[in-house]
Amino acid sequence: MKVVCYYTNWSQYRPDGAKFFPEDIDVTLCTHVIFAFAKIDNGILAPFEWNDESTDWNKGLMKTEKPNLRVLLAVGGWNMGSQPFSQMVVSRENRHKFNEHAVLFLRKWGFDGLDVDWEYPGARGSTTRDKELYTLLMQELRAAFEEEVALSGRERLILAAAVSAGKKVIDGAYDVPSLVKCVDFLNLMAYDLHGSWEKVTGINSPLKARQGAVGEEAQLCQDWAVNYWISKGCPAEKLVLGCAMYGRTFTLKDPKNHGILAPASGAGMAGKFTREAGFLSYYEVREDMHMYMQSRREQEACYAFKEDQWVGFDDVNSINKKVDYIRAEGLGGAMVWSWDLDDFSGNLLGGRRCPLLRALHERLLQ
Repeated sequence: MKVVCYYTNWSQYRPDGAKFFPEDIDVTLCTHVIFAFAKIDNGILAPFEWNDESTDWNKGLMKTEKPNLRVLLAVGGWNMGSQPFSQMVVSRENRHKFNEHAVLFLRKWGFDGLDVDWEYPGARGSTTRDKELYTLLMQELRAAFEEEVALSGRERLILAAAVSAGKKVIDGAYDVPSLVKCVDFLNLMAYDLHGSWEKVTGINSPLKARQGAVGEEAQLCQDWAVNYWISKGCPAEKLVLGCAMYGRTFTLKDPKNHGILAPASGAGMAGKFTREAGFLSYYEVREDMHMYMQSRREQEACYAFKEDQWVGFDDVNSINKKVDYIRAEGLGGAMVWSWDLDDFSGNLLGGRRCPLLRALHERLLQ
């Protein structure tokens, strides 16, 4: 079983009390850490933040070697989009250049592997051939990693990918049987299934579908996504289920109508630490829980509300339900997005450090 934890290099910019740095990583809570994100610049891996790389006067954020922990570098992400990938994969020469440099870059900074987070082949400005070219990229990356082992005798670099939980993206982006032969594991981004881009409330990362849901609505849950990936040819043990350390928020049109599918006028208010409308970290949800006078549990997740503010999120109880599901389905483990959104210091909520991640780790690896 894997416990895969993403760490974001922009969490260093949050206000005091919520800043997160590599030294805040607790090596006892995860089996793998993924540093997010690097970018593609001129067709090769490149650091994203000014202080990712070390200099003579500064230890960079990417210097995250930890004993008994595998550390991977993620490239891509939502903000980078699809175009840099599309431009890179278009020719065999481009892919060879990227792969050759990736091996050198990962070894230089002490990473144990690469997590390819292309969001998404065949969408957001990519080309119609990108499904095929994405598969070639992953096949050739795996071959480059194995070739390096043959030449150096070192342990092979790990190859992972972050993949969508949505049916349209899965069908349009991934040749699943070919992809799963290349990767060591897939991180299933089974969150953001509902959010303030919709006109009604919905839980961010529900394990089960809403009662009475039909059609596409019935597909917006983790259980459906897991089973669809398996039906497409993904071995259960290669699928790592993504869990959210944050909630998605809404502003209700009518505070008296506050259930699932209640009409919403837009995003909820930004949190004082994450400072993004429609989004609250777990510690912000819990810190402000006094303002949510009532809460409900549905779809093996939670939602809470007060006046015109509404949030769907996970707590320790719903994380435990998801761990039980992972074990029952024989999945490869759990992934969390992201470490810095749990109460990593224990100071904000005045309790144990990393309550969600700790519950996940203790129950999954018991």
